[in-house]
Amino acid sequence: MTAHTAIEDEHRATPDRCWCCGATTDPAGLVHLGNHPEVAVCVRCAHSLSKWAREVEDADRTGPLVRARNGMRRVRKAVVRHGWHHNKVIGRGLRWLGRFTP
Repeated sequence: MTAHTAIEDEHRATPDRCWCCGATTDPAGLVHLGNHPEVAVCVRCAHSLSKWAREVEDADRTGPLVRARNGMRRVRKAVVRHGWHHNKVIGRGLRWLGRFTP
């Protein structure tokens, strides 16, 4: 018989919990990884993972489109760093725009 430690149990996600952020949601709203069905992430985290994967791919590339995407990433990080996406006047527009940028 195998005994699980408290650390292993703490990191174990239930089927209705995101492995990335820990948010509890409807199991039908989670994205499951192909070869690891036990791993599920919420849609927000899936979008973030996609953006991060593109950034890793762009690390080895050059060209005008890569420079443009890197520039947009720098702007996004500045917006988040300053908290402008929470601003009552422009925050909603920035969050909407963020859905369509790399």
